[in-house]
Amino acid sequence: MVCRMFRLETEVDKARRDLLRTRLRDTNTAASPILRALRGTPGERDVPLHVWAVNDTDDLAGGLVGYTWATWLHVTYLWVDERHRGRGLGARLLAQAEHIATTSRGCSAARLETWDFQAPRFYVKQGYEVVCAVPDYPPGVTEYMLTKRLG
Repeated sequence: MVCRMFRLETEVDKARRDLLRTRLRDTNTAASPILRALRGTPGERDVPLHVWAVNDTDDLAGGLVGYTWATWLHVTYLWVDERHRGRGLGARLLAQAEHIATTSRGCSAARLETWDFQAPRFYVKQGYEVVCAVPDYPPGVTEYMLTKRLG
């Protein structure tokens, strides 16, 4: 009977999205002492963390884009130009991000996602462990989530 009281809409609505995010955050904060303790602290917000590999003419050889939040480093993107792969540049980018995350931001762990055709073996070599595999995401591809304890 309750469902008849509401109409369902499917359009993209950024204002409603933001309101929903705020309400979900408030609900989660009320339910979790950990999230409640983060409120009003620097750890409450995502803080961008970027590491770039550039040459003298500012050509991009590789980069890492991520953020830190609640003592975690989240690696969103890591890419190395094909001409520079296999020389340790990806490992250096990742190590630099981990160093910043631990020494400047108090992080104790890192996480990332990668597809089977990308770099799961690379991340395992860097000390990451596969904690989840999602087959057929997208169809025909497996997505992996990996984590690593830092420090």
